[in-house]
Amino acid sequence: MKRWLKRIIGFLVLLILVVVGTKYVFFNDPVPKGEYPEKADRLAQKMLDAINYEAYKNTRYLSWSYQGGRHQYRWDKAMGSVRVTWDENSVLVNLNDPSKSIIEESEKDISDTERKELIQKAVSYFNNDSFWLVAPFKVFDKGTERGLVQEEDGSMSLLVTYTKGGDTPGDTYLWKLNETGLPVSYKMWVQILPLNGLEASWEGWHKTESGVLLPQAHKLGPFTLDLGKVRAR
Repeated sequence: MKRWLKRIIGFLVLLILVVVGTKYVFFNDPVPKGEYPEKADRLAQKMLDAINYEAYKNTRYLSWSYQGGRHQYRWDKAMGSVRVTWDENSVLVNLNDPSKSIIEESEKDISDTERKELIQKAVSYFNNDSFWLVAPFKVFDKGTERGLVQEEDGSMSLLVTYTKGGDTPGDTYLWKLNETGLPVSYKMWVQILPLNGLEASWEGWHKTESGVLLPQAHKLGPFTLDLGKVRAR
């Protein structure tokens, strides 16, 4: 093997080791231990009050987008359905019984296998993308566990673990709130990400037509995840 080729291979191996090492040094935080569940419940309730959970319960329609508009949603909470649109696909998902979902605007015949795959993809997209919109409202969902974690500055953050449900049960989030209870950011320990303790901001909070407060965007390091035109009524 030529000397220059060996040097290139050696450099690439070293670069990979540096990247992997950096990842585990800076983004391999262990899941913190939550304490005082009763106090944690009170903090969780304060967060719900700050974003007007009562208005959220009475909101019927939610619409937003994800990944620069590549995924689009119109969710009818009362009917338990959501229209998920991406690429040339549009699926009206029955959230109570996905097998009854409807493939819309299809220009070609699709097999039963393709239909099931499209429905499963739509459900998976919705489960992930809706969490970036309404996660704070789910802190008392069935199967959740809550605890308090003291930060270095003495403030308390809310630890929420989803022991079941969704696509990835066991995921854990550490919510940082401001003095009014409004979410500022959370750290994530989730199966879908290889980085433990990655932090994402929750910002652009605004009062919607229904009165509920919803976020507009999230920042993860140098990246911004914009939710498009967020509406609720």
